[in-house]
Amino acid sequence: MPAQAPLANVARANAALAALWRRGLLQRPILTAGALEAAALRGARPDSFGPGEEWREPFERLVAALASEADLNPLGEAMAWGQIVNALRARIRAERLWRARPEILERPVPAPIVILGQMRSGTTRLQRLLACDPRLAHTRLDESLIPVPRRGRRLSAWAGLAMLRRLNPELARIHPTAAAAPEEEFGLFSFAFGSAQFEAQWHVPGFVRWWEGADARPLYREFRALLQTNAWARGDPPGKPAILKAPQFLQDLPVLLETFPDARLVLIERDPARVVASSASLVWNQMRIQSDGADKRRIGREWLRKTRLRRRLGEASLPASCLRLGFEAIDRDWRGEIERLYDFLGLELELALLGRMARYLASATGHRGHRYSLAEFGLRPEELADLSAPA
Repeated sequence: MPAQAPLANVARANAALAALWRRGLLQRPILTAGALEAAALRGARPDSFGPGEEWREPFERLVAALASEADLNPLGEAMAWGQIVNALRARIRAERLWRARPEILERPVPAPIVILGQMRSGTTRLQRLLACDPRLAHTRLDESLIPVPRRGRRLSAWAGLAMLRRLNPELARIHPTAAAAPEEEFGLFSFAFGSAQFEAQWHVPGFVRWWEGADARPLYREFRALLQTNAWARGDPPGKPAILKAPQFLQDLPVLLETFPDARLVLIERDPARVVASSASLVWNQMRIQSDGADKRRIGREWLRKTRLRRRLGEASLPASCLRLGFEAIDRDWRGEIERLYDFLGLELELALLGRMARYLASATGHRGHRYSLAEFGLRPEELADLSAPA
């Protein structure tokens, strides 16, 4: 498979950063655990991260994997430094906030609506349809990227999104979004150095495999605390149900249900060939920004493996009460599928709400330019036969 030419703006950014480092005009990021912690603390006490230490092992494993596996280019080094330091600083803000306002962590998280599904299976479309309902709460992109409130959060999210689109315009077609748009909670996992956000942009297989066998309960305890924090910051009424969605949930379903025992589960299913190829395309287009060694075949193999893993783990723990919806069924008759969903949720589906949903669907056309195939990632349809069979 021939190598694809580097992205023009990525190449320019890499050359500019390398020149600045070489001339001593900018310090090269030091991607070690100690240097990253020192940068986050900026003179604050080491205990500013809070009393818990569960985050430290995944943090250290991620940093080690970046050094040994990720093959980062200069831009990747700078972006990795920024993401990790920001996650550590979020922990400092959270500790201060929770100490000052302990009532935040007493807020209920009642009967969340949890959208389950593989990456690229249509979960975003369903989340944004449900987000049209003012009776339901949802996470926005700025809240996911910066999971603890701070001044200028939305502007920072907008700037980061604009930068990514300039570096690789294809990302705007793959996943159209905006700083205030409904978004999955990937960043709420990054707070505790879960793998959800990092594995989709860096080649860190040792870190990813470690997480697949680790205890996820501390991760979900902090995930819940961040949901409570953002609901408090938005001023949501304490009883307002939240819409939650992340592909990670399929992988962690027993822990998810332990954390949210009254969760209402909705599973979206889509043709596995489309899921795997589209997932690989998203990861490739993110990874090639930060690594000149991003490899399409390796990415294809990894996301076939990941799709299999999540399917196996999800189906093993999925309760019979889960409502199953189909991607293609929503394409054919979205109103009928939404009526099924609202019957399941016990919510009235008003005409005005259907109108808001119809307007959202009419405007959601940005993704239609996204083209992908199994073959470009070195995969054959017959390799996915087991994913099409009943679990």
